[in-house]
Amino acid sequence: MSEETIQLELNESGVAPGLPVPTNPRDQVQDVPYRPVEFRDDDLPAAMERCALWLRQAQQWLGEPLDVLAVHLDYDEREGSPYYDLKLLCNEEDLAGVPVALREHHKSDKS
Repeated sequence: MSEETIQLELNESGVAPGLPVPTNPRDQVQDVPYRPVEFRDDDLPAAMERCALWLRQAQQWLGEPLDVLAVHLDYDEREGSPYYDLKLLCNEEDLAGVPVALREHHKSDKS
């Protein structure tokens, strides 16, 4: 059995540079484990809409459904912080673009 190595291009956050980033400054892709992608807002439907938009964009970029392990909703009652904290706990290999790299690798093998 041969073992292949695929080189991944990752940015300083450890995710693929092509991964869509959440557009609102309150939202972010966090560190491991599970690479939480966070959407924060005082308006829960707005946070959920941004989450859904990002998820569609990420899946389109990935070329397959993103592996979301869990959805976590929390509250931040600190003064000046958005109240709702919605997180998608995502497979870090998907956020690093492993499926994209594998497809690219297989395309180059066939050439």
